[in-house]
Amino acid sequence: MLSRSSKTHEAFFSFYGNEAIGNINRGHSNVISYFQLKDINRQLAEENSHLRAQLASNYVAPDSTRKINIDSTITDTSGKFRKYTFLPARVVGNSYTLQNNFLTLERGTSQGVEVGMSVISPQGIVGTVLFVSENFSIVMSVLNRNSRVSAMLKKDNSAGSIEWNGENPYYLTLKNIGKGSKINLGDTVLTSSYSANFPSKIMVGTIAGKTADPSSNFYTLKVKTSTNFASLEYVYVVKNIRYTEQKILESKEQKVNE
Repeated sequence: MLSRSSKTHEAFFSFYGNEAIGNINRGHSNVISYFQLKDINRQLAEENSHLRAQLASNYVAPDSTRKINIDSTITDTSGKFRKYTFLPARVVGNSYTLQNNFLTLERGTSQGVEVGMSVISPQGIVGTVLFVSENFSIVMSVLNRNSRVSAMLKKDNSAGSIEWNGENPYYLTLKNIGKGSKINLGDTVLTSSYSANFPSKIMVGTIAGKTADPSSNFYTLKVKTSTNFASLEYVYVVKNIRYTEQKILESKEQKVNE
């Protein structure tokens, strides 16, 4: 009755009525948005994998000294071929507090995953595919005592081996960096070009400490991981198209050395 008989009261009730309805709608929208986060994250992972695939570092120039046939993987106008492809995958199992940690991904042979492929997150390296079924795969995390990844200092490309001592999941160990390298806290560590699994220059972490081994010419470096293993939800499985060829040739070299 008040709102009908008075323009002032009508404006008052209309204002606060609209505000109440707006708050209800906002709350409803927030609830809907929360339950849509899973799909949004999946869509972002797929979009990021597509963008990663377009990076120039994923292409290498072919040897032009002799042409026998045309490489079917050539995809850009400069004649370079794609070396790496990226497949988004959802993490459905993850350990990071044990001596030997593993992840389970909801992606398997039916979705293009193979043993030996590397796994990365938007922040940095994660691990290597160890076992694969039709729709799932098991990844050996870099937080595993048996994990070894070739890495290098960004500043001078000095290469060494990234390992884990089984203690703190926020720190890795970089070994075999020569004492000729000038090491500073905060220096960036990346994957090197010596790895058959990982693309080069993927983030590993930053230097958090160093120890000089008096019995050798090498440092042992403490590396703070760039990847937060406690919150992994989506990752990228990376395929090196020439991985099998490289591993077969390297295995022949090992037999010779034996």
